[in-house]
Amino acid sequence: MLSTRHALALLCASAGIATAIPAQAQTLKIALSAEPTSADPHYHKMTANDAFSAHVYSSLISRDADMNLVPSLATSWKNLDDLTWEFKLRHGVTFSNGKPFTSQDVLFTICRTLNNETNISSSYATLTQMFTDVQTPDDYTVIIKTRQPLPVMPAEVARSLPIIWNGIVPHGKLTFAPKEGCGVTGPWPTVVDFNNGKDAIGTGPYVLKSYVKGTGIELVRNEHYWGQKPYWKEVKMVPVPNAGPRMTGLLSGDFDLIENPAARDIQRLKENPKFAYVATPSTRLVFFQPDVGRNPSPFVKAANGKNPLQDLRVRQAINMAIDRKAITQRIMDGMATPAYQYMPDGMFGGLAHAPEIKYDPAAAKKLLADAGYPDGFELTISSTNDRYINDGQVAQAVAQYLSRIGIKTNVDAMTASIYFPKRAKKEFSFSMGGWPSEVGEASALFQLWVTSLDAANSLGTSNYGGYSNPAFDKVYRQAAVTVDADQRRKLLEESTKIALADVPLIPLHFESTLWAYRKGISYEGRRDQYTLAMSTKPDNGTGK
Repeated sequence: MLSTRHALALLCASAGIATAIPAQAQTLKIALSAEPTSADPHYHKMTANDAFSAHVYSSLISRDADMNLVPSLATSWKNLDDLTWEFKLRHGVTFSNGKPFTSQDVLFTICRTLNNETNISSSYATLTQMFTDVQTPDDYTVIIKTRQPLPVMPAEVARSLPIIWNGIVPHGKLTFAPKEGCGVTGPWPTVVDFNNGKDAIGTGPYVLKSYVKGTGIELVRNEHYWGQKPYWKEVKMVPVPNAGPRMTGLLSGDFDLIENPAARDIQRLKENPKFAYVATPSTRLVFFQPDVGRNPSPFVKAANGKNPLQDLRVRQAINMAIDRKAITQRIMDGMATPAYQYMPDGMFGGLAHAPEIKYDPAAAKKLLADAGYPDGFELTISSTNDRYINDGQVAQAVAQYLSRIGIKTNVDAMTASIYFPKRAKKEFSFSMGGWPSEVGEASALFQLWVTSLDAANSLGTSNYGGYSNPAFDKVYRQAAVTVDADQRRKLLEESTKIALADVPLIPLHFESTLWAYRKGISYEGRRDQYTLAMSTKPDNGTGK
């Protein structure tokens, strides 16, 4: 029923039908478990940022709640040849300031991602660095040429190209010449320009009223929005990192909707007719990334002075020292699935049924001894404490498991706003990560996190551990440019097997996402873990 409603809404939007908004539309108050780190849509690739961005900005292609691709600012797209994509743009769209949306805004956005000095880890340039040319033959056509075949181009565009208005900076004729500035004659916009609202001009359903770090975000409905106008006139998002205060705020009426209530509180919600919840499995893998590229490494201490993480036997020992089932049941309260590979079983390019990584501390100790560390070594786990579900507790649990096999393990957990810049500078030795398979196959995680660093070709840009395996690179790089789906699947499956054997990442679990809300509204749970005001609807009493 939810899918049908969503499809009808998309149909109305694509046909240009204005959907009536009830007169009683009001303010929606949301408690976020993870705070967006910026109002800049090209600042740092993380779910909290992208979910917030989706309120203010539209992309060429969007996703529905089940992560299917749907038209947005582009009404259609197709391959002209293996290296060329054509996007036809939607007519009649305006920005929140009333200015028309055209192909010039797409070109400007692409150029900005390639000239963004205030971003973190160039995460939004991973795609656009692959472009060799962008042409705008008319106001509603964009033609993009890529350096090599890019079979997942539509999915990549959907996840990493929020469109901004080209008028936020002075420029002459725009051309795709990133190194020469593309025709921009003034300074490029910075993260500050978006955070203070000056340049926060998009085509999304809401307009940014205020962004105050640590305090909250206020949005107002965009009356120029091209699609189905949202029910809520105003939206307030407040960061509340701890599950207890989020639940207290919901029960007391301070919030209408909260992210990630503790699973142990679900029974309370079931017993209270004034509240409800939805649980949705996600594709987000939570994992640890060992530093295998440096010797020594800053937060690893061994008697022999070496970096033990460079030894495959040590990585294998860590892998089997962790009881994933216990973590998912006791810490995640059953709202997660143990991960034995890098994407959910059966996903394109993954294994249909990955063999279980068995919890075996005795075998782990033997591997450590075989590697020359019978007395273990010292290690610091670096993690967030406000980004992933129960992230700080998960890090502590993993530390205890490693300590049991002789690895003296400390935990340094910090807020995401501090953690991510440090990780991008490679300041950690064993760091937590989380990645959703947004493109629907194994390629994105491998491209960013596992393949050897080649920034010029957008490879390995999140490979903070310095992992490099020529055998993996050869197979993955071939997969990345293989257009034939069956052949690409086989190559990605082979890549998966190589990575699982060499342990560049320690997989933990796949998160399920919970939302709780008050009576009178309903929420459509999303596999991408986005919390969207647009997915929050008034409830007629049936939950439909």
